[in-house]
Amino acid sequence: MAGLLAALTLAGCSDVSLGPSTQPAEPPPATASADPTASARGNAAPPPPTATTDPGPAVAALDRLVVAGRAPLTGYDRDLFGYRAVDADRNGCDTRNDILRRDLVDAVVRADGCVVLSGTLVDPYSGRTIAFERGAATSGAVQVDHVVALADAWQKGAQRWDGATREAFANDPLNLLAVDGTLNAAKGSGDAATWLPPARGSRCAYVARQVAVKQAYALRVTAAEHDAIARVLRSCPDEALSPPSPVTPRRATTGGAPTPPPAGSFASCADARAAGAAPLHAGDPGYRPGLDGDGDGIACE
Repeated sequence: MAGLLAALTLAGCSDVSLGPSTQPAEPPPATASADPTASARGNAAPPPPTATTDPGPAVAALDRLVVAGRAPLTGYDRDLFGYRAVDADRNGCDTRNDILRRDLVDAVVRADGCVVLSGTLVDPYSGRTIAFERGAATSGAVQVDHVVALADAWQKGAQRWDGATREAFANDPLNLLAVDGTLNAAKGSGDAATWLPPARGSRCAYVARQVAVKQAYALRVTAAEHDAIARVLRSCPDEALSPPSPVTPRRATTGGAPTPPPAGSFASCADARAAGAAPLHAGDPGYRPGLDGDGDGIACE
């Protein structure tokens, strides 16, 4: 074990932790220590619905993801995902404060047991220590990042989801990290091909979390994204997937992902509908311009 830990350290994947758990913290007393290891000590939500505690190497899961193009952003609206509008884990608190309580050290919580007033973040993207204080002029210093951005998900499969799936995705602790607000803004909706954390020691855990999210929600990756993740994982081939949260779909432990049609595209819209793939967006497995009569990037509507 010591040898393995040493190897991973040399590989550059142990400098900064991206958090040992995806569990949202239960509402604590008015003053609480909400450090990232709290869930491992039993202070967090019930264990995730998974049949195994070893999700397996991220590199193997990456190879199970469908590689395809990016669909247009047509119809995208962040509000369609309901981030913070639902209490996905039903603990009575909104998602942002769940994540702040989970990820901040020495969190001070309002008497309601939900709202975080102050705390300290060891930023997983930069390694910097950031003081958090709730307020109109100060809260933005620490933001909650969707590790797989909502717009990225929309272009790689989420256009076809129902509202409940979008809400689960947007509020799933597996896909959320408290981070430096400036770096979150710099990342935008970028995938691994366009943005990686500046702290190189956090990159293995970061892309492994992205793979876990994309596997759980059957989202595609572009070829450039796949290659960028693979390059990072070459330095840490045994990096495990981040474990699912109670909100994560159960397919997270089985690796279920959609299979592209055999010939690369559907022969007809009837075939696409029979396979449960319609409507098809440009970049989706099975899409071809011949099925898109009005040329709006959406076929078999």
